[in-house]
Amino acid sequence: MQPPPTGGLIAPALGGAARPGLCTDCGVSRMGDGRACGRACQFIRPDYPALEARIHGQVAGAGGDQAFFGHHIAMLRARLDPAAPGAQWTGITTAIAAGLLERGEVDAVLCVAPDPADRWRPLPVIVTDPAEMARVRGMRMGFAPTVALVEPARAAGHRRIAFVGIPCQVHALRALESDLGFERILVIGTPCSDNTTTENFHRFLALIDPAPEGVSYLEFRADYRVELRYDDGRKGRTIPFLRLPLSDLPGDFFPLTCRTCVDYTNRLADITVGYMGGDGAQWILVRNRAGQAMLEGLGDGLVRLAPVDRGRRGGAVRGFLANTLRAAGGLPLRRMPGWARPIAAFLQPRIGPRGLEFARARIEMKAIETILHLRRSVPRRMKWMVPAHVWRIARPLGLNPAEGEDPKA
Repeated sequence: MQPPPTGGLIAPALGGAARPGLCTDCGVSRMGDGRACGRACQFIRPDYPALEARIHGQVAGAGGDQAFFGHHIAMLRARLDPAAPGAQWTGITTAIAAGLLERGEVDAVLCVAPDPADRWRPLPVIVTDPAEMARVRGMRMGFAPTVALVEPARAAGHRRIAFVGIPCQVHALRALESDLGFERILVIGTPCSDNTTTENFHRFLALIDPAPEGVSYLEFRADYRVELRYDDGRKGRTIPFLRLPLSDLPGDFFPLTCRTCVDYTNRLADITVGYMGGDGAQWILVRNRAGQAMLEGLGDGLVRLAPVDRGRRGGAVRGFLANTLRAAGGLPLRRMPGWARPIAAFLQPRIGPRGLEFARARIEMKAIETILHLRRSVPRRMKWMVPAHVWRIARPLGLNPAEGEDPKA
């Protein structure tokens, strides 16, 4: 169990509740202005070109890797040396935020810590002491109303803040940014993680480990394996993706919001730090000058590596499309025969897409999910909720706007 928040790490009480329907409880519905959701929510009427132009100075290109990953001025793999103790990878995200506090570039960092009663449950916190950033390291699973922290942060007198969050939170923050009254907001984004409730995550842990209460670390790695570590010092183990019991999970394990994510790479952050294109290291997308300055703040402790780009994603994406067509039509997913799983698990990390090709595959898969699941569940949202950058990715896969789905029509 984690110690309760104290000192330079404060967990303000947040009122309100998530709104009904498509909602990841980013925190906007818990704020004072009840109408703000209509302007801020990624799942209502997002305007990525306008937000990109304001934040980055230009809109993401329609071709090349900008079409997949959003506008960026640099892309690299990286790791900290030495790695930070207890970090999910090597600690780049928390080191960036701690450096901003140490240099006085921000007064506070808004992020999530582990809940004292459940290490996997995210607890929104305001951090003002750089030493306390060590307590927010690691992965959380569940919804966190982190954006609602802007009100207590402003009330506490903070005028320059950094925000660490996932794409749906960052979209909401950016949409409201000009109305919040801060002198400066810096955003460190992480890619979407196909979120679920903390309760559902505990059910998943129980399916993959006989003693889930002792699991202290879980990571979906770019080598097609899940890594587990344990409190008692037992040697960690890995599980190939293909051997995960995903077919045994309930149909609503991943909520509709996370199956219809239109921004997997956090296009509106100043810098995105995640694993998806990393292939053994973290993957960093520097999106603008503010993001570049944050990365340079890590100094010589950051080991920079060239991106890896291997394999071909076509077969994996086509298979995913076929399975998603079945799922979105209410039909059961085809399970791979048990005898084939060890063979596929052996071949996948060797001949499957790696590095940037793996990341492109995931972006195409998210575009497929978004379009097919929205069509089935809430078709009236299609015209306004699916941005142009998602359609550009989907068209080469044979998915085009149907009648009433194209916002230009």
